[in-house]
Amino acid sequence: MQERMAMVVRLLVAVAVFAGWVGLGTESRAQSNLFAPVAKVNDSTITRFELEQRITMMRLFRAPGDIEEEALKALIEDRLRQQAAAEMGIVLDPDEILSGMEEFAGRADMDAETFTSMLAADGVTSETFRDFVEAGLLWRRVVQTRFGPRTQVTDAEVDRALALTSRRGGAEALLAEIILPARNQEELERSQALAEQLTETISTPGAFAAAARQYSAATSAASGGRMPRALPLTELPPPLRAQILTLAPGQIAEPLTGGNAIALFQLIELRETGFAEATNVTLEYARYLIPGAGTEAAAREAREVRNRVDTCEDLYAVNQGQQPERLEFHTLPVSQVPQSIALQLAKLDPGEISTSTSQAGSLVMLMLCSRTENFEEAPDREDVRRSLVGQRVASYGEGYLEQLKADAIIRYP
Repeated sequence: MQERMAMVVRLLVAVAVFAGWVGLGTESRAQSNLFAPVAKVNDSTITRFELEQRITMMRLFRAPGDIEEEALKALIEDRLRQQAAAEMGIVLDPDEILSGMEEFAGRADMDAETFTSMLAADGVTSETFRDFVEAGLLWRRVVQTRFGPRTQVTDAEVDRALALTSRRGGAEALLAEIILPARNQEELERSQALAEQLTETISTPGAFAAAARQYSAATSAASGGRMPRALPLTELPPPLRAQILTLAPGQIAEPLTGGNAIALFQLIELRETGFAEATNVTLEYARYLIPGAGTEAAAREAREVRNRVDTCEDLYAVNQGQQPERLEFHTLPVSQVPQSIALQLAKLDPGEISTSTSQAGSLVMLMLCSRTENFEEAPDREDVRRSLVGQRVASYGEGYLEQLKADAIIRYP
C-alpha cells in the first residue's frame, strides 16, 4: 500500500513538473515571439514588440489609415533617421531628449511626466515614447546640418512673403507640373533619377512643356503640364508654398516626393489678387478606396461612383454594405494634410473628385467636401521667417528620407 501511495505521489509530482515546464515554455515562447524580427533595415532589426508598441501609440494618437501598415512604415523611417544621424556623428544628450518630450507633451497641454503616465496606462512604455521623440529630434538635426545653407531665408524673401500673405491682398500662382510615378521601389528610384536629370536640363518653359508631354503621368501632360487655373497660395502644401515665394517666373521648384509620385513644378506667373487672403485654410475631404489599382475593373467602379455622387455625403450610400475602412473623412488645416493629397485637393473645387493616386493596391478616390478660410492678423517678421525656414527644411527632409529608403536594404523576415 505504501509503495502504491509513493508511486501516485511521484506521478503527481511528475505531472506538476511537466505542467510547470509546459507553462514556462509557453511563456518563454510568447516572450521570444515578442522580440522576433518583423523587419530589418540595413543592419538594424525591428521587433514585434516595437511594432505592437507603435501600433498602440498611434491608435492613442488617432492616426488615420491602416494603423499596422503605417506603424511599420514609421518604424522603418525612424531607423533610417537614426542611421543617418549615426553616420554624421550626431548624438543627443539626455536633457535635449527630455526637452523634446516636454515639447511634444505640451501639444496636449500636459508635462512629459503626465503624458508618459497616460501612455503607460494604455500599455505604451516610457522607452517607446522616448525613442519616438529622439528619432524626430535626431532627424531635425540631420536635416539642419545637411541642408542648413540652403534653408537660409533672406530679408527680401520675408518681405515678399509678408506682402503676399497680408490681408491687404492675396496671391495666386499659375503653375506647370510634371508628375512622375513612384508606386513601388523600382519606379521611385527611376523617377528620382529622372527628376534630378530634368531639374538640370529643363530651364526654359518650352523644355518643361516638352518634358511634361513626354514623362508626366498627370492629365495636364497634354497641355505641356500647364494647370488649367491659378491656385491660391494658401491652398498649396506649405513646402511648395515656401518655394513658390522664392521663385522667379520660369524657375523650377525642388522635386517634392509624397504618396506615390514625385512632382516638379514650374512657376509661370505669381500675381496678387487684390482680395483678402486667409492665413489658414481648413480642408474637409473624403478618401474612398477601390481594390485593384491599375485594373479596368477599378477604373470602371471609379467612373460609376463618380456618376453617383454630387457631395461627400453621397459616399455613405456608395459604401453601404462594404468594409467601413474603405471610406474615410478628414478635416485638417492644409498644413497637416499629407503633401501628395494636398496637391490634388488644391486643384479641386468642393464636390470634385481626383483618382490620381493609389495605396496598397487600391485606387484612391479623393473628394473635396469643403474648403474653409480662416482670417487672422498677419504674423510678424520672425514668425514668417521661422515658417519659411521650417517649410523649406521639411521639404528637403522629405526628399532626403525618400532617397535613404531607395538606398536602404529593407527585408521582412
